[in-house]
Amino acid sequence: MRLPMLDDEHAPFYTVGQVASMLAIQQALLRRIDDQQVVSPERSAGGQRRYSRHDIVRVQQVVIMMGEGMTLPAIRRIIELEQQLAAMTRERDELARRLTAYDRLGPGGNTGGHTG
Repeated sequence: MRLPMLDDEHAPFYTVGQVASMLAIQQALLRRIDDQQVVSPERSAGGQRRYSRHDIVRVQQVVIMMGEGMTLPAIRRIIELEQQLAAMTRERDELARRLTAYDRLGPGGNTGGHTG
């Protein structure tokens, strides 16, 4: 029997204490990273933070950037820009796919290239 949720990197399984232990950082740092809206884990029904594997990787990146002297607001902005770039890349790829499909149809829906 396979449990699909265990394969989901976005499933929130890990507590603050578990993540702090895994990454050898203080729990207070995890709370600060969340308070500054750099990495905001989901909350349990009781309001406790629950981190996914994806969140843990992101926190690890944040810790590395902090070690290089970056501030949390700067790191948050970098993450926002990375997310915007990823969204634009997906949009560009979708438009390229549509253009390729259009070119295959040709003028008036016939097969053949477009003469633009």
